[in-house]
Amino acid sequence: MEQRRGRDPRPASRRDYTDQASRPESMSSWIERQLSSHQVQLAATALVSGVTVAGLIYGGQAIRRKVAVEQLKASIPPLDEEHQAQQLTDFGAASPLPSAAKEEERVSALARRAQQGDYDEDLINEQLTRTASFLTPPRFEKLRGSFLIVVGLGGVGSHCTSALARSGVSHIRLIDFDQVTLSSLNRHAVATLADVGTPKVQCMRKRLEAVVPWVQWECLNEVWREGQGERLLAGWDNGRGSKPDYVVDAIDNIDSKVELLKYCHEHNIKVVSSMGAGCKSDPTRIFVGDISASMEDPLSRATRRKLKLLGVNEGIPVVYSTEKPGPGKAQLLPLPEEEFLKGKVDELSVLPDFRARILPVLGTMPAVFGLAIANFVILEITDYPHEFGTGKGREKMYDGILSGLQGLEERLARDAGQDPLGLKIPVTKDDVGYIVEEVFRGKSVLSGLPTRLALTRWRAPKDGIQIHQMWNGQKYSKLKLEELVCMTKEEAAMHEKEVLKSGKPPEVIYDADAVQLVERRRQEERQYRRFR
Repeated sequence: MEQRRGRDPRPASRRDYTDQASRPESMSSWIERQLSSHQVQLAATALVSGVTVAGLIYGGQAIRRKVAVEQLKASIPPLDEEHQAQQLTDFGAASPLPSAAKEEERVSALARRAQQGDYDEDLINEQLTRTASFLTPPRFEKLRGSFLIVVGLGGVGSHCTSALARSGVSHIRLIDFDQVTLSSLNRHAVATLADVGTPKVQCMRKRLEAVVPWVQWECLNEVWREGQGERLLAGWDNGRGSKPDYVVDAIDNIDSKVELLKYCHEHNIKVVSSMGAGCKSDPTRIFVGDISASMEDPLSRATRRKLKLLGVNEGIPVVYSTEKPGPGKAQLLPLPEEEFLKGKVDELSVLPDFRARILPVLGTMPAVFGLAIANFVILEITDYPHEFGTGKGREKMYDGILSGLQGLEERLARDAGQDPLGLKIPVTKDDVGYIVEEVFRGKSVLSGLPTRLALTRWRAPKDGIQIHQMWNGQKYSKLKLEELVCMTKEEAAMHEKEVLKSGKPPEVIYDADAVQLVERRRQEERQYRRFR
């Protein structure tokens, strides 16, 4: 038993192999065995190749990124007055927006460069592409090369100027003496609270430079005066450049408006005028036509009347409204009675002869007037097909009325026992048109009828009609325009019989309303007569 317990019965070779398998393999022997494996060698080769390729790729990207960063840094201009930089916040965010003053400086600097030609023409073409597509390139070039003058920069003038600049006009002269006020902001095109108290001409330029920096401006902060017309309406660049293609009249003072329109008419300068947008509310009643065809507008009537007294009857395009006043609609606000009692009401105006009363204005209406004027000017400059309302075409009617008045004077002379052969009367066709259209509004003073009109003396001459004969045999009657009234032909025939030939005063024949209307019209005419 002891012998069996002390010896291993297995053969020696088998016993050695079993002992080697049961012993743990060392790390070095395992590595040696793995490295000698063919599969491991292939995997290692693939791994090393992948790492090498990845390193090459990432290295190339790093080099390209470094080159790009260097190029970007090189493209950044040095910091100066035109190129400024701001630091990031502690959190790496952008700094707050620049102040309004700095933004205005930036816009002004950009505009100065653009006006000197340092602005990409492709950017301008892209901004104006819709207008160019509409007008076609040849017409659009006419617009780009045009020079316009806008006189008056209130609600109408500011919207007109803004539209013209945005449409492509490159040279604009602005003329206005006034400053932006709080009450201007309900209708001004570009003014803000920050502009209150600043000249309107500078306000327009500053605000529009942020939109169309390449536009050239000439800003004249002064009142339009006829004596300064040659300088104010001179060619571009103090008269060294081209003459204005069009002048826009957006003045709201009648006397200055009449002076401007008369000057342009006499000097063959194309002009378009805005009539009154105050107290108007219906944009569908706004029209563009000859001034002789305008109606239902007090400013238009007063302007037309004064121009006729100065010999300008037609040929001036205007934008006007045919909207009629009525109950419940806005009216011109009167001054308090105590102001009239003090006298010298004109001293309440900003300037002599400028309106002192408050004119109610719906802010949308001046914009419509201004855009209508801008649209008209663009079509005129580019020769784009459009229709333009002409005058009333009542020349034949005026000729007929003048012939009727001539016949009346001859009959009155014959009844007075005088020879009317060769008799002349000091009345022209233009006088007839003025009296009929302006003094009596194109209607009979008795019935208000607008058809079959005639002119006749209102009262019979105290000593009968007097015929004066000059040394060369020419005969004429001293008929005065203020003696004439407008009636229908039937009413004039009855008036001739009952008043002029019988000698009865009109107060006996007609009611008080007709007599008072004649007197009101005569009083108005006395006010306008000083313009002759």
